[in-house]
Amino acid sequence: MFQHNGPDRTGGRAPLGGDTGLLAPVWAGTGLESALSDEAWVAAMLEAEVALARSQAALGVIPADAVGPITEGAGSVRMDVAELARQSRGAANPVVVLVQRLTEAVAAVDPAAAEYVHLGSTSQDILDSAAMLLSARVLARVEEDLARTAVALASLAREFRDVPMAGRTLAQHAVPTTFGLKAAGWLGSVLDASERVRRTAESLPAQLGGAAGTLAAYEEYARTTDAAGPGHGLALAARFAGELGLREPRAPWHSLRMPLCDIGWALSAVTGTLGKFALDVQNLSRTEVAEAAEPSAAGRGVSSAMPQKRNPVLATLIVSAARQLPAHALVLAQSMLAEDERAPGAWHAEWQPLREALRLAGGAAHTAAELAEGLEVFPRQMRRNLELTGGSIVSERLNVVLAPLLGKAEAKRVLAALSREATADGRPFDEVLAKDPELTGKLPDGLTARELLAPERYLGAAEEIVDRVVRRFEESRPWGDRL
Repeated sequence: MFQHNGPDRTGGRAPLGGDTGLLAPVWAGTGLESALSDEAWVAAMLEAEVALARSQAALGVIPADAVGPITEGAGSVRMDVAELARQSRGAANPVVVLVQRLTEAVAAVDPAAAEYVHLGSTSQDILDSAAMLLSARVLARVEEDLARTAVALASLAREFRDVPMAGRTLAQHAVPTTFGLKAAGWLGSVLDASERVRRTAESLPAQLGGAAGTLAAYEEYARTTDAAGPGHGLALAARFAGELGLREPRAPWHSLRMPLCDIGWALSAVTGTLGKFALDVQNLSRTEVAEAAEPSAAGRGVSSAMPQKRNPVLATLIVSAARQLPAHALVLAQSMLAEDERAPGAWHAEWQPLREALRLAGGAAHTAAELAEGLEVFPRQMRRNLELTGGSIVSERLNVVLAPLLGKAEAKRVLAALSREATADGRPFDEVLAKDPELTGKLPDGLTARELLAPERYLGAAEEIVDRVVRRFEESRPWGDRL
């Protein structure tokens, strides 16, 4: 239907398909190229035009036999989107020229029907409604990929529920945790993000207000056909929203941009959540940590210079999206400062940031599902890392045990000194502890220093927390056969 092969400014030919994602590997190859392409935007605007005609015909404003030619014309429009983009500078939006081309296409089918194209409408009604259509479709894809991610993370949480590993704070060993609890933390955040996406998708409104949000032209055209009755404008808006599968707004929102702000926030929650997961995977896959690894595949993670590399590229793509998206969401939030009933500039500033935010979140969710489903976990390496300090990672427990005997502050002083001694001498902490004269006879009866410092004996409520998060997962959605 649409072509993109017009000449560029140097006299050459513009690349077919426009933005292919060469510099955007987060979403390249995920299907978002076509879902949010220029052609997709044009198709969505035409879909809105057809929905308007169907709605007006159903309410008797235009002849019922005009709907067929308008639908056929919308399906037969031949347009170079690059040329459309250039011509759109004249009106500062693409709808004006698009309506001209649509009218010509409908006239070629039925000249009488061409009179009813875009009847009473305004550019923002069509473009905003198209934006909501495309957003709803991408949000549905994001939610599906978040579901895949959640299923995989729940499986990891169950499988490694009681497998101890080093908990790290400020980049240092802190106290033991479990990999199951780490996976459960990722899972809980994914569920939170999924809920936000679902609520946002369900609330996306159609836009129908006419020139200044009064629906005046829609009602006036209805009066010329005796189709107008009390509340015709609102009835048309409701019908239009139903045709598009969008929510009926209580009022036109031409300069009231909360829907865009909601989308930006929901997408920021998605990439922030998935970015945390990916960043953890990057750190766990460091050569000197080696507690987890991305799923392997031919050509994945390779370096152009170093043959030994297996780079965490899936996590890298997700982190890239998480670092970019808030800037786009910020533009959507700032565009809430929209003058009067139609804003000169604020509305126009939204379009590209919205598309990029949808692309980034969609690409990140798609990649996160692949990462979670194939993540490799290495419990033996987790155990080796736990033992690097000879038990000092559990010194917090020993501090609690010794506090009643030495006082909390004194116990902490003694243990800190012993930890420094062990590090300086290159000796295991439990060995230094067992030979310290200050602690001779101070340990509880029947317990050795090594037993007190066993990581698996100092996991707190980790296993119960895992169970709670997994239960939430199991109860929150009809996961079906994927459980």
